[in-house]
Amino acid sequence: MKIPKRIQPLVDEGLVDEVIRPLMSGKEASVYIVRCGEDIRCAKVYKEADKRSFKQAVLYQEGRKVRSSRRARAMEKGSKFGRKQQEESWQNAEVDALFKLAKAGVRVPEPFGCYDGVLLMELVCDDEGMVAPRLADVAMDADLALADHATMLQYIVIMLCEGLVHGDLSEFNVLVDDHGPVVIDLPQAVDAAANNNAKWMFCRDVNNMRDYYGLYAPQLLSTQYAEEIWALYEAGELHPEVELTGEFIADTSETDVDAVLEQIKAAFAEAEERKARALDTDDDN
Repeated sequence: MKIPKRIQPLVDEGLVDEVIRPLMSGKEASVYIVRCGEDIRCAKVYKEADKRSFKQAVLYQEGRKVRSSRRARAMEKGSKFGRKQQEESWQNAEVDALFKLAKAGVRVPEPFGCYDGVLLMELVCDDEGMVAPRLADVAMDADLALADHATMLQYIVIMLCEGLVHGDLSEFNVLVDDHGPVVIDLPQAVDAAANNNAKWMFCRDVNNMRDYYGLYAPQLLSTQYAEEIWALYEAGELHPEVELTGEFIADTSETDVDAVLEQIKAAFAEAEERKARALDTDDDN
């Protein structure tokens, strides 16, 4: 196929030998299957900010550290240089998260580097070499749903212990191969301690997983893992081997009305986003 303009520099530098075919196109990026020597990988080409439809990106970028004070000032001012740095920060966040989480024990695609807005990484396949489907495209029985939900909870706990919240976790951002779920799409990962929106993003992530797996194992629908895990995190008692119950008794002595309203708004926005993704999927098919 014709080599996409953004991938051409990687071909010129010998990092990519062949673009085999498009894999998918989403709101943030287009992904292609490529050959690098004898290895088949994927190239994630990030869309430019004005063409990217990821909503409320500024909420996710809160609390991200920029090493250079000059770059930080430029990003705040919104200059041309600052916008370029903002884009690099958005892209590098995914690379950094992939390396960090893989080392911690979360199953993510292995990254090989990000080159001028193109992320080269592992192509997740099943044992027969077929591209792994998204969780949204997988049916399962109750036993498998319970097992994979437990695996995802383990990954979510590890991520939080590493100080990260995925921020956009759903059945559309998880792949499933013969060995279980694989977490993908992390450019919006947020700093759990530095981002004021981290808690409701975390709860949304966990509850998205509960609701999807609960389609096949309805007993999950009454669980409250999000609140339980976050409470342990705030108390400094969360660790990767923690035993969870799915139960949580809320402290009703004082209600944070603003926080409740934020959660309602976030839930509404998420519902609209999921509708849009479903429409995109239908259009692709």
